[in-house]
Amino acid sequence: MSQINMLRALSNLIPFLLTAATMAGEGERKRGVILFVGDGMGVSTVTAARILDGQNKGLAGEENLLAFEHFPHLALVKTYNVDAQVSDSAGTMTALVTGHRTRAGVLSVGPEAARGDCTTSKQHELVTLLEEAEQRGYRTGVVSTARITHATPAATYAHSPDRNWELPGSVPEADRSLCTDIARQLVEFAHGDGVDVVLGGGRAMFLRIDSPDPEDATMRGRRRDGRNLAEEWVAAAESRRFVFDQAGFDELPATGQVLGLFDPSHMEFEADREGDAGGEPSLAEMTAYAIENLTSAQGFFLVVEGGRIDHAHHAGNAYRALVDAIAFSEAVAVAAEMTDPNETLIVVTADHSHTLTIAGYSARGNPILGFAAGMDGIPLTDTAGVAYTTLGYANGPGAGRPEAELAPTDPNYRQRATHPMLAETHAGEDVPAYATGPGSDGVGGVMDQHELYAVMRTVLFD
Repeated sequence: MSQINMLRALSNLIPFLLTAATMAGEGERKRGVILFVGDGMGVSTVTAARILDGQNKGLAGEENLLAFEHFPHLALVKTYNVDAQVSDSAGTMTALVTGHRTRAGVLSVGPEAARGDCTTSKQHELVTLLEEAEQRGYRTGVVSTARITHATPAATYAHSPDRNWELPGSVPEADRSLCTDIARQLVEFAHGDGVDVVLGGGRAMFLRIDSPDPEDATMRGRRRDGRNLAEEWVAAAESRRFVFDQAGFDELPATGQVLGLFDPSHMEFEADREGDAGGEPSLAEMTAYAIENLTSAQGFFLVVEGGRIDHAHHAGNAYRALVDAIAFSEAVAVAAEMTDPNETLIVVTADHSHTLTIAGYSARGNPILGFAAGMDGIPLTDTAGVAYTTLGYANGPGAGRPEAELAPTDPNYRQRATHPMLAETHAGEDVPAYATGPGSDGVGGVMDQHELYAVMRTVLFD
């Protein structure tokens, strides 16, 4: 072949070579997915938190937007379990991370197993997105303000027919040879090199019953099997670190595997965090660290839960629920700032809702935590002439209390409830989902909860 013909042949190949190079480059791109779960963060919670956040900034409040409300894609998500019209966190989180609806109260096992059925559950374990990410060599993380063994974070790495099997003593004695407790499943996680970043509460679940808590020597661990799982986890591989307070967190290097357990049980509510004896990082700080640690690899999958929104609602305490929802929004803002919108999908949703209501007819800018008041500033009243607050609950511990117990803006005020209960319940309406980044256009319309799994998995692996 002459030199001219060779040049012509090469020139004809250039488009194909460029296409191949582009395809190879796309295959090597670092793809990441961050799933934010505001536990119990239904539409009324988002609306009330938006207003409170705006009022804290000196605005009327209603015109404000939380960080995730700027995302371009939005859906309404059905939250029912296969056996429950009003769901729990275990079954709903299982749908989000496995793509399968299941029963209430079970973690990443199929609906074939009844709650508490150890034997059947072992036959119907569902592979989670986190497990698959680890199997493919991705880096993974789980961050929560709740116990890391609690239902929502636990569904990412554990398989259990009962969400309450956090400790060996919680598992029925007859089942202990087959079904292991949730804390142990985290430490013995056998996929890839294990979860890379774990930050949250629940330290007592990992320490022996005779082990003093490192933050409070008057407290002890809760394990009766003689094992210190935190020590075992650190010893299992190099470059692993265990931290339990703000000082230890602040000294963490940006690489390596980390287990941070900042409270014996759940972490503090955001409103109370500054009073913690050993200090606790905020949800935004934990999110920032996790992203910094995880994004240096081929790809990553990170789950971040604002777990205590739910707990404050159960207590009938809107103040702490909304403050935690605002802290959750701040964590989302950090994630959006730290990640490339062309490479990282961020999905923000809730596992279920709560019975929080926003009642009328308050004037624009009326304090969202206060008594409902009209344009003249005079409190609105019911048929008995009793002033009512804008926020209330359909049920919960706030029913039947003395009227003047606390000011409604007090952090400890429990909003009035219609039906008295020891704890307020979940609610069954659809929850919102917000998304930005690659694949986010798959989030829209009215979706089944397990369909969000497919959106995330496609971005990570397809």
